[in-house]
Amino acid sequence: MGRQEAGRPRTEGELTDPWVALAADTDPGEQMGALRRAHEVFTSAGRLERPVRTVVGQSWLRSARARVSPDGAPAVEFGADELGPYREAHPLARAMPVIRELMGAYATDGEHLLAVCDAQGRLLWVEGHAAARRRAGAMNFVEGARWAESVAGTNAPGTALAVGRPVQVFAAEHFLRPVQQWTCAAAPLHDPHTGRVLGAVDITGGHRLAHPHSLAFVQAVARAAESQLALLAPAVAEDGPVRLSALGRDEALLVAGDRRIRLSRRHSEILVALARRPEGVSGDELLIELYEDESVSPVTLRAELSRLRRLLGPDLLHSRPYRLGVPLDADFDTVARRLGSGAVAGAMGAYAGPLLPGSRAPGVVRLRRRLADQLRAALVARGDPGLLADWAYSPWGEDDLQVWRALAEAVPAGQRAAVLARVRGLDAEQGG
Repeated sequence: MGRQEAGRPRTEGELTDPWVALAADTDPGEQMGALRRAHEVFTSAGRLERPVRTVVGQSWLRSARARVSPDGAPAVEFGADELGPYREAHPLARAMPVIRELMGAYATDGEHLLAVCDAQGRLLWVEGHAAARRRAGAMNFVEGARWAESVAGTNAPGTALAVGRPVQVFAAEHFLRPVQQWTCAAAPLHDPHTGRVLGAVDITGGHRLAHPHSLAFVQAVARAAESQLALLAPAVAEDGPVRLSALGRDEALLVAGDRRIRLSRRHSEILVALARRPEGVSGDELLIELYEDESVSPVTLRAELSRLRRLLGPDLLHSRPYRLGVPLDADFDTVARRLGSGAVAGAMGAYAGPLLPGSRAPGVVRLRRRLADQLRAALVARGDPGLLADWAYSPWGEDDLQVWRALAEAVPAGQRAAVLARVRGLDAEQGG
C-alpha cells in the first residue's frame, strides 16, 4: 500500500493494530494537524472527532472526568530523599539492568528517553539523551513525578496502566498541550508469578518514534523484564505469598514454594472462601458459604478442614477463627483488582474462565456470578472488538447474547455479517 491520500489522515478502522498511533505509511505531519484540531474541539466543546482513535478518545473522556487541565503539568510526588529508598526496594529495581541493556543505547543514540514507573504512575527512572532529559524536565517528565492518567491525562505510561496493555501515544493525542511535541510508547510490567501490575516501561522522544516498531519494541522489553524477574525470584519465598488458581477449573491448583497441590472440589471451595476473608471466619460462617444443605453438621466441615490441614500443613491453615497463615494471591482477586483500576484488557487477560464452574457452594456461586457480570459489563462498556471477541468466542461466552450484540456494533462492517448471524441464532434460541 502506498501513502494515503493527501489531506486524509488515517483513521483507526484502517490501522492493523488500534493500539499503534500511526501505520507505517501514514504522513505524521498530516496526522499532527488533524489531531490538534480534534484536541481543540474536544477541550472546548467536549466533542470527539476523527481521526481520534477509540483508545485515545476514551482516555480523553477519563481525563476530562478527572478534571485534568490540558495546560497543566504533573506534580513531583517524591523528593530526592524519598525516591532513592523507595525505588531501591521496588521489585522493578531488579529488572532495570535488562531494561537498560535493551533500551539504553537506543534511547541515547536516538535522542529518546527510557522511563519506568510504578503501578501508581510515579516515574522511578528516567534515563537517556541529556538534551531530551532537559526538554522533558520542562514538563515535569522527571523522576518522582506522577504520570498516572488521572493526573497527567492521556500519555503512554499512564494510559498503559489504565487500560492494562501496551499503547502508543502520538503528538496531540496527549491530553496535556505541553506534551504534544512528544511521542511515547509504553507497556505494563507484571509480577511474573502473581500477575500483579508492578508498573510500566516507556520510550519517549520525538515524532520519529511514531512507528509501529516502537510499540513492538517496548512490548518486547516488557516481556524480557518480566522473564528476568521470574529468573531472579522463586515463585514463592518461604514467607511469601501462595498462589491459588481457581478460574476455569473445577479443582483449584495451589502453588506454595516448590509444592503444586491439586485440591479436591470441596477443598478448593474452602480456600476460595478463606481467600475472600483473610481476617478469618467462624465455622458457622463457613457452613453458610460452602453448603447448600443447611442441615449439614459442623462435624462434617471440621472433618474436611482437618483433612485440608494435613494436606497443606499447619502453617498454611489456622483455626479459631479459620484463616490462612500466609498471604494468598488468587487469580480471581487479580481479575477483580484490574477491573477496579479500570484495566479491562488486563482483567480479561487474567480471566481463564468462570470461578470453579462446577461448584454449587453458595459463596462460590455468588462470587463467580459477580466477577463474570462485572467483567462482562466492563467489556460491553469498553466496546473494544478484540476484547469482546475474546469473550464471545470463549467456551463460557459462546451463548452470551449481550456480548455478541455488543460485538456486532463494534466490529468493522466487513466482519459484521458473521457476528449478526450468530446474534440472530442466539435470539431464536433464547427467545429474545
